Amino acid sequence: MTETLKIAIAQLNCQVGAIEKNLSIIRQARAAAALLGADLLVTPELSISGYPPEDLVLKPAFVAACEAAAEELALDTADDGPGIIAGTPWRNGKLLHNAAFVMDGGKIIARRAKYELPNYGVFDEKRVFNAGPCPGPVAFRGFRIGLMICEDWWFPEVSETLKESGAEFLLSINGSPFEADKQAIRIMLAVERVVETGLPYVFAALTGGQDEIVFDGASFVLNADRSLAMQMPYFDEAVTLTSWTRTANGLVCAPLPLPPEPDRLDLIYRSMIMGLRDYVNKNGFPGVILGLSGGIDSAISAAVAVDALGTDRVRAVMMPSPYTSEHSLDDAAACARLLGIEYDIIPISGVMGAFGEALAPVFGNRGADITEENIQSRARGLMLMAMSNKLGNMLLTTGNKSEMSVGYATLYGDMCGGYSVLKDVYKTTVFALSVWRNANAPPGALGPQGAVMPERVITKPPSAELKPNQTDQDSLPPYDILDGILVRLVEGEASIDSVVRDGFDRPTVLRIWRLLDRAEYKRRQAPPGVKITSRAFGRDRRYPMTNGFTNLIK
Repeated sequence: MTETLKIAIAQLNCQVGAIEKNLSIIRQARAAAALLGADLLVTPELSISGYPPEDLVLKPAFVAACEAAAEELALDTADDGPGIIAGTPWRNGKLLHNAAFVMDGGKIIARRAKYELPNYGVFDEKRVFNAGPCPGPVAFRGFRIGLMICEDWWFPEVSETLKESGAEFLLSINGSPFEADKQAIRIMLAVERVVETGLPYVFAALTGGQDEIVFDGASFVLNADRSLAMQMPYFDEAVTLTSWTRTANGLVCAPLPLPPEPDRLDLIYRSMIMGLRDYVNKNGFPGVILGLSGGIDSAISAAVAVDALGTDRVRAVMMPSPYTSEHSLDDAAACARLLGIEYDIIPISGVMGAFGEALAPVFGNRGADITEENIQSRARGLMLMAMSNKLGNMLLTTGNKSEMSVGYATLYGDMCGGYSVLKDVYKTTVFALSVWRNANAPPGALGPQGAVMPERVITKPPSAELKPNQTDQDSLPPYDILDGILVRLVEGEASIDSVVRDGFDRPTVLRIWRLLDRAEYKRRQAPPGVKITSRAFGRDRRYPMTNGFTNLIK
């Protein structure tokens, strides 16, 4: 019996719907694995179709094309090179599965269907897939692989069944979305599976951006003694060879050097880079345009854009009104210089005057209020969208999660745009990321190695500058208080009493609770943005717009 097995883990950036492109990516990975001497290449969940395919799998022609691609890929393995594990939708009679195909010797030698279908957060697989039976091991070149698909390993049933039916190690192919601090949860759960079964475990993961979701990779191997034998990089495509030996105590993976663990802000920032880069590139935009106000949100958004796309694909516009301060003009210009991007100044005073004159017969003698503030924001949105239409660059929205939580944003104004890197980033984290980025350039960043914004952008009081001497704290609690309440209400789904027990003022908590619920209609109309937390607005958190429960809260 063979005593050694060499497994290449391919961390791939596949694209939903791009079947031929994904097939090419897998073939390139197999060629790299062959050069490394691999017996088996493992690719991520639904690597042939891309993940998550959502309602694409309800099109019979799409599923048929994926299955045909799998059959074609299997023929490649007739060359005595590495076998392949690839993910694909699979029509099995009347049932449609999220499946893993094992290929060797020029044919598909085994198929396994996902047993645990996630149906929470960004996942709704029960709507489009059927669950398969609890799987048994796959025989491959003298070894028995406990093959699982993502959610299968989050619960003990599948891994315990595989152990009982003779698997020698557990191997899961994954499309696991990035969330800050999620890798620690993955490792913890992997340890649980290893302890329960006494088997080593392989986590092989997707990387890349797909709409709001970013997949961070970070594939790893745990030996049966719970030691971390291998860790692949975050956010990068890579093929890593692991060497396994059958011993008296079972299979053991030879340890590889482990990379240093990046800090939390590093990972959040890199997820924003990947999310924007893949959204722009996979959708064929030539670049992005954004309003650069001199404030911190637009400054960090511009920095992420340059780091993701390069200076020649980012254009910034300052649109001063009569209320725009000199320091905002200076700071916006300084940001553009530090980033090396094209920068325009288009005053909106005349546009504001034209709107005022046109609306005067309707408004009559009613005094100025938030209406005029919103006109400024919408004038800017109109001009930015016009430039986006004319120049072809996607408009990048710059609002953050704190503002969107409480509705401190203008529909058809600063909410205009095609994508947002700050949609799931609270304001306090925006400050932390800005300080971090001024001191650090993340791996793969295309922007400057040094500072990306003046210090004053970080330290000055935030302001929309829609009226004289305005600051955000005129309308909102200090951001450390606001964000503390929001994290509990949004991510924690905490009650009013629970938040108050944590030390927050009851009237303030009640006010934020009501603002959060009332702003749902705005969030429904917001652009997509990078998912960072466990409860991103959109797919993760879906509340009714017409909601009487708020009125019951005292």
